[in-house]
Amino acid sequence: MANVSKKILVGGLVIVGMLAVYISFFKNDGAQSAIPNEAVNGPVAGPYLTGLADLEGKPEVMDPDKLIFLNVWATWCGPCNMEMPGIQNLYEKYKDHQKVAFYIVSDEDAATVNPFIARKGYNLPFYQYVGAYPSALDGNAIPRTYIIHKGEILVQETGASQWDRPDIIELIDKKLAEI
Repeated sequence: MANVSKKILVGGLVIVGMLAVYISFFKNDGAQSAIPNEAVNGPVAGPYLTGLADLEGKPEVMDPDKLIFLNVWATWCGPCNMEMPGIQNLYEKYKDHQKVAFYIVSDEDAATVNPFIARKGYNLPFYQYVGAYPSALDGNAIPRTYIIHKGEILVQETGASQWDRPDIIELIDKKLAEI
């Protein structure tokens, strides 16, 4: 009898897990879609990270004149891992554009991040960040993703998302046309 109870419990957990994945990726209601921040809060001053370094320890400065895609993540975070292929696709689309910069940021050290990158085959600009996030970018959940243009947070989203979807590409293209 105990074996049957364990099977029911495991089956229930699998269903809950699949539901969480479905909600994270496929449900497209207002709670899960990217939120245009300008409509809510107006321009935000200074949503840039200082103290960034690439995985070799070289300091990096965010360029406020570029459209910035900023993702805060961790190797151990399941939703972070689920959204990474879409980020890779978006990066491939814009990596050669002079006015777009991607920052995939973790507080984990290079010894943790580098094997993850090698295993997954990602070709993204990964960075380390140590310190307090500016209030506009502060949060206690990951993944957190922001699209920033000229000091204004255009999109902010917490939780896994599909970042290579048409509405995001349309937003980026529209902002790049204004530059």
